[in-house]
Amino acid sequence: MKLVTFSDADGRRIGVVSGEGVVDLSRADSELPRDMIGLINAWPRAHAAVERAAKRAADFPLKSVKLHAPVPRPGKIPAIGLNYADHIAESGAKTPEHQIWFCKMPSAVTGPFDPIQLPKVSTALDYEAELVVIVGRGGRHIGKAQAKDAVFGYCAGNDVTVRDWQFKTPQWMLGKSFDTHAPFGPWIVTADEAGDPHALGIRAFVNGEKRQDSNTKHLVFNVYDQIEHLSQAMTLEPGDAIFTGTPGGVGVAMKPPSWLKAGDVVRIEIDRIGAIEASVAPEGN
Repeated sequence: MKLVTFSDADGRRIGVVSGEGVVDLSRADSELPRDMIGLINAWPRAHAAVERAAKRAADFPLKSVKLHAPVPRPGKIPAIGLNYADHIAESGAKTPEHQIWFCKMPSAVTGPFDPIQLPKVSTALDYEAELVVIVGRGGRHIGKAQAKDAVFGYCAGNDVTVRDWQFKTPQWMLGKSFDTHAPFGPWIVTADEAGDPHALGIRAFVNGEKRQDSNTKHLVFNVYDQIEHLSQAMTLEPGDAIFTGTPGGVGVAMKPPSWLKAGDVVRIEIDRIGAIEASVAPEGN
């Protein structure tokens, strides 16, 4: 199933995609939760009702509603660095012995088709196509064999990065957490529908030019490795969004570097998951 957070003139709510439309879950079943984290928490008892709703006639055409980030405010957004061999090579780094983690702040989240801000304080704006894992059951000390059961679903994401701020210090958080710099969506594809997360083509385009073209089979530390490792340190909670790394082809590695400019359009595509697309706009006052 494909689950969305959407809004129209009557406000924001959650739905399930049915064909080219959206079924409003609040209309389909008044007992279902009204937000995505609530739905993820309730999934063991709610999924049958959502499956029934998905078979209903759509309440709205998809094109008539605004899609938001499926989880508008995740509790945590861990993100892993240097996790595709070609990206490691273009960065001039060694393959990490241990997973390299940073975080993106929840305030960076924006919708899958909303503008990305070009900051007032930098022109070194870059893109990173990434598979995003949405945590379901979660927990602490999750073994690799159990990690699959901790995944609720997957999204396409863009780990937008302000490179000069990223490299000002060894800690990457600020350069990764500017407002609007964590778009993901356009929906959550539930894990059962997505299938193997390690066999997905992943691409990024800037103004129609293909910049990144890889496959999640090339992850150095795969999705389940990441969940096992993270959960040794922290309790993973329903709705947490894990950015799983980007392949080669980012702007900073081009010679000379190619930064995003106002008016550029960035599109991220992942097979079986979907696509997000955003224009770059100057930060407002």
